[in-house]
Amino acid sequence: MKKLDKYDQKYTIITLFDHTYPENLKTIPDPPYVLYTEGDVSLFHSPLSISVIGTRRPSSYAFPAMKSVLIPLIQSGFTIVSGMAQGIDQLAHTLAAEYNGKTIAVLGSGFQHIYPKNNPLLYRSLTENHLVVSEYPPDCPPKKYHFPERNRLIAGLTPSTFVIEARLKSGTLITVDQALEQGKDVYALPGPAGRVTSEGCHKMINEGAKLVHTYHDILEDWLEKFE
Repeated sequence: MKKLDKYDQKYTIITLFDHTYPENLKTIPDPPYVLYTEGDVSLFHSPLSISVIGTRRPSSYAFPAMKSVLIPLIQSGFTIVSGMAQGIDQLAHTLAAEYNGKTIAVLGSGFQHIYPKNNPLLYRSLTENHLVVSEYPPDCPPKKYHFPERNRLIAGLTPSTFVIEARLKSGTLITVDQALEQGKDVYALPGPAGRVTSEGCHKMINEGAKLVHTYHDILEDWLEKFE
């Protein structure tokens, strides 16, 4: 692990051979050889963690429903991993910060080209108090193909992935496919019938994802693993 003098002293590079490299990523089919980080790298080794993903355009149902599940998990010590995208991702990061939890944001670009640019205050909070990570060098701008690549890291950093809302054809479902390929658990929040943002979660539940009524549905699985 070393500082990147070429870019800025605040950026740190971690290689696959460093002891600080996240263990969860070492087990996925295509782990990145290099991670660029800004923030608290100890969060890579949180004993409790979960990836939270969902649509960039959530319904009015999504936010109160996800808060009822995520806030108790955050207060129970779960580190929240997400992708800093607008919508579900940014709310997940915000909830972790507001409720004295910890969160990791995985970017699809380098640190000098933050995308999206809509919430600089949240990004600054994440770099100062949490962790931001990318497999792309700091001067690398976002490309369309970066985001499917980024999604495998969101799934890979934690043992399980929780989907809030998703359309049938979306990047969220790509992340779910990657989580399943990696052997991770998948949880889905059911939504109102007939809403397009509910269709992806309902499809996942029909195909075997665990339906989440309350935070207990996730927490109980973790407790069973540690028994």
